[in-house]
Amino acid sequence: MDAPLIVVNFKTYSTAMAESAEVLANLMSEVETKARMVAVTSAFDLSSVSAISGLEVWSQHLDPVGQGSYTGWLEPQTAIARGASGTIINHAEHKVSLEHVRDLMAMLPDGFPICACAADVEEARALAELGPTFIAVEPPELIGGDISVTTADPAIVSDTVAAVKEVNPDVRVLCGAGVKNGQDVATAISLGAEGVLLASGVTKASDVSGVLEDLVSLL
Repeated sequence: MDAPLIVVNFKTYSTAMAESAEVLANLMSEVETKARMVAVTSAFDLSSVSAISGLEVWSQHLDPVGQGSYTGWLEPQTAIARGASGTIINHAEHKVSLEHVRDLMAMLPDGFPICACAADVEEARALAELGPTFIAVEPPELIGGDISVTTADPAIVSDTVAAVKEVNPDVRVLCGAGVKNGQDVATAISLGAEGVLLASGVTKASDVSGVLEDLVSLL
């Protein structure tokens, strides 16, 4: 297996926006680990966060539009020019259609990672048909909660891995929702996932460095 991913979604938490985004990203870049550390930032913070070395930076969303009359949309080429080296799409907090994902993928350059989020096994299976780089399964009811998906519903992780690999063995599976510590990450890996997608477990932590170190402690 390639290096496991620790993907931290900054969302729009006050502790992960503007100058705080740079502080958080610097802490992520300082973690000594074999894991692949990914910061998923607001479009406003792509430039400043991508200037930090030792950290991969993804956009929180992109739209399948070109440069022109698209007020308010997130146009991919500008995001890439401002430092985005990947993106998530279809997060539970910003759902889009399968057509949106398909059309966006067609616009992105080869090798540009796209992580499509899925609420359940069936949505993961449908997304796998499109062949994104990653699929992250996140039951919406567990997002931001105190119980990790790996504890509350481990079957959805293993079942998603099986379903996605059956459709397209090249798609890598992540899991998220309630992930907060190294044991959650280790359990996700044991269930067949290749990493985790999390947010509040890091962005709302009182000791961010300690949480980051713990997340990678069992890898």
